[in-house]
Amino acid sequence: MPRNELFLAFLATAGLFACIPGPAMLYTAAQTLARGRLSGLTAVLGLHLGCYAHVVAAAAGLSVLFHAVPLLYTGVKLAGAAYLVWLGIGMFRTRRQGAEAPMPALAAKSARRAFLESVAVELLNPKTALFFVALLPQFIDPAASLPVWAQFLVLGTIVNVMFTSTDLVCVLLAGALVERLRRSSRAQRLMRRAGGAVLVGLGTHLALQRN
Repeated sequence: MPRNELFLAFLATAGLFACIPGPAMLYTAAQTLARGRLSGLTAVLGLHLGCYAHVVAAAAGLSVLFHAVPLLYTGVKLAGAAYLVWLGIGMFRTRRQGAEAPMPALAAKSARRAFLESVAVELLNPKTALFFVALLPQFIDPAASLPVWAQFLVLGTIVNVMFTSTDLVCVLLAGALVERLRRSSRAQRLMRRAGGAVLVGLGTHLALQRN
């Protein structure tokens, strides 16, 4: 592992980034508002597992390709943005369920869908890959007992856990709001539309960003 002072600096930096509201927080909150707390939690799990692909890529040096081939970065970024917009539009078009709808089955289906969608969203987010490539090398200690690739994996895992923890807080807060409004069909429609609007906004923002 890196030296103690270097590791402490890493924890402070990663913790600061984890507490800054970002797309992942908005995404998981949107899933919770649109589909409920269970879907929000499975969305967090999907993002968490998908992020490990970027950790491994950073450790293997594959993410450097995004710097070397700008066209590849642009292509992946636009694909991810289009997917987010498509998910958001899908939430707008979801029909309101009647009182007789089988809610447990619906919740299970939504949770599975939220998980799979979240894995795809994370895999199609090149900014996550670049974040690890930009951040982790600052805290790698070549003189440490662990090889550099192993330090990438350890530090990347810590960052992922920190970010997941803050995403869980957002889901719990959004879930509390959902519970208060669950009995109102109008409120449920508004929550689905709010969740869809957030996803469309995130996708549009990602597509228009230059870097």
